[in-house]
Amino acid sequence: MTIWICGTCGVEHPDTEAPPAGLCRICADERQYVRATGQTWTTLDELAAVPHELVHEEPEPGIHRLHREPEFGIGQWTYLVQTEAGNLLWDPPNALDRPLLDKIAELGGAAAIVASHPHMYGSQVSLSHRLGNVPVLVHSADRQWVQREDPVIREWHGTEQVLPGVTLVEAGGHFPGAAVAHVATEKGALLVGDTIVPVAAPGWVTFMRSYPNQIPLSAGLVQRLADRLAPYAFDRLYALTGATLQTDAKAAVLRSAQRYIAWVDGTNDHLG
Repeated sequence: MTIWICGTCGVEHPDTEAPPAGLCRICADERQYVRATGQTWTTLDELAAVPHELVHEEPEPGIHRLHREPEFGIGQWTYLVQTEAGNLLWDPPNALDRPLLDKIAELGGAAAIVASHPHMYGSQVSLSHRLGNVPVLVHSADRQWVQREDPVIREWHGTEQVLPGVTLVEAGGHFPGAAVAHVATEKGALLVGDTIVPVAAPGWVTFMRSYPNQIPLSAGLVQRLADRLAPYAFDRLYALTGATLQTDAKAAVLRSAQRYIAWVDGTNDHLG
């Protein structure tokens, strides 16, 4: 049997003799898209055979990130957070090969795998199997989007301290279970997937239901997201795009939330 991977989002699907019939359910949703050329499927072996490089960076002590270049699918950066009780692998890669697995092993492996939201499920089950069947945590509100079921999957919701000093927080917005991971370093760091995304102007971020289709969130959802992050201290912020905020990140998120809300709730209509 073959594990099939969507050519657009990069999420793995069940092992079957033939590719799944029809469209990838994740890409057919309004938050994603199917390319004009139609649905395509690939495999881990095919992806490994395409010439590429593994980029490894350590933006701060104990937080590493990995990226495939040229990228595939959504092209997320995968983050690895080191703790005394094992490592968190955040936003798992969609393509697995020996250099990637060797680098993860070099950094201490993983004790848990967590995706910020369904677009980032990637090859989470395949990766878990290669790392000794470590648990894959999936938010209960988004379980319906899991395309490859497996006993390694465990549900969570609300908040959960997945490892010492690392807390999963249900932020919502982009998906009901869209999550961030708070890392309790001296000043704090936040891994956000694309629940929150830094923009071109330094010190600002934005929030969307769909980035490719430019569908906004409501004022209420953005306010709720900001309220859920208010208890946590974080100076730095890391997104799946590789974009970062290196200082005063919490203030940037709260300031950006208020600016966003003022534009979508009508407060600024007199400026239009």
